[in-house]
Amino acid sequence: MPRRARKKSRSGIYHVIVRGANRQEIFHKEEDRLRFLETLKRYKIENDIEVLAWCLMDNHVHLLLKEKDKTISDLMKRLGISYASYYNWIYGTNGHLFQDRFKSENVETNGYLATVVRYIHMNPVKAGLVRGPEEYVWSSCSNYYGKRSYPVDLLTSSLVFALFSPEKEKAQMLIKEFHERQCDDKCLSAWGEKRVRLRDEEARGEIMEVLGDLEIPQVKSLPGRERDEVLKRVKKIEGLSQRQAARILGVSVYLVNRA
Repeated sequence: MPRRARKKSRSGIYHVIVRGANRQEIFHKEEDRLRFLETLKRYKIENDIEVLAWCLMDNHVHLLLKEKDKTISDLMKRLGISYASYYNWIYGTNGHLFQDRFKSENVETNGYLATVVRYIHMNPVKAGLVRGPEEYVWSSCSNYYGKRSYPVDLLTSSLVFALFSPEKEKAQMLIKEFHERQCDDKCLSAWGEKRVRLRDEEARGEIMEVLGDLEIPQVKSLPGRERDEVLKRVKKIEGLSQRQAARILGVSVYLVNRA
């Protein structure tokens, strides 16, 4: 069955989510995130797309994009192919890195635009990675708080600032207040449901159940093929991240991801 065409946003603005296939992590180190952002910057210039916000999580990415003559689909296709090629080359993998095509929702009112910006920036806070959204270096939040983040010139902030005040410094203050307000924003989510992350103690118990008679310290010493089969079963544990599994089992994230 052919894919249904995306409904065009009246404002040209879209909240976009890119997800790792089978929830796999798509970033393992700082260089991966830098590469993704640099690639996004290159293609946003070539496609004349404005990036209004972003947040890079371990296994998915939130982007807020405004298209002009060219569509966001052109940008996302080139971005996906380029980053997947880099990833497969660096980690010696093959196959699909991303889950299907990207998800998107139309952002057509000023009120919802402000809400989506906050929702994107609050992702790492809700995940328990930081206490305040500006502390997370892999989002555009610090730009809106009056600080600079890498890469320079990726963000187009004027449209969002204008929602709060024509004066930039006042807009920054009001955006910060808006972000810190008690909220329960309901926007497009990466996986369609809330996924509870296991605490390490809970994760160990779940892993031990999967291992059966095998002890956790023995996993890293198993022959390659046998170890990979064990890691495949471990990866299916709901609420267990690949990084967490690697830490508990004493193996590299690369081995867990590749299995």
